[in-house]
Amino acid sequence: MTSDPEEQVRLQGYGEMTLRTAVTTLMLLAPRDRSGTAIYRVRDDVRLAQSEIAELASHWGIEPSGDLRSQGRSSEQHWPDIVRRMVRDAPLPALMVAFMAGVLVARR
Repeated sequence: MTSDPEEQVRLQGYGEMTLRTAVTTLMLLAPRDRSGTAIYRVRDDVRLAQSEIAELASHWGIEPSGDLRSQGRSSEQHWPDIVRRMVRDAPLPALMVAFMAGVLVARR
């Protein structure tokens, strides 16, 4: 399927832009963020498949960037990533209890 690079699309979390700009922006994201972001055509509100986006990027010569933060790291996880993942997956009551426990500990 051929696509017009100037076609108006909506990049999830970024708004409306041209298809080429959306593909470029998407390819600049870290791989884990890239997989959760979608491009929708404005004219018919259809989501573009990841394979189509990858094909357009290679056709237009847009290289995906790697996860720049992890290039200099070893394979070990770091605490901010661990805590962020725990908070994102935790239910709200558990977060409230943890917050109150932290307040009590900080006051002593």
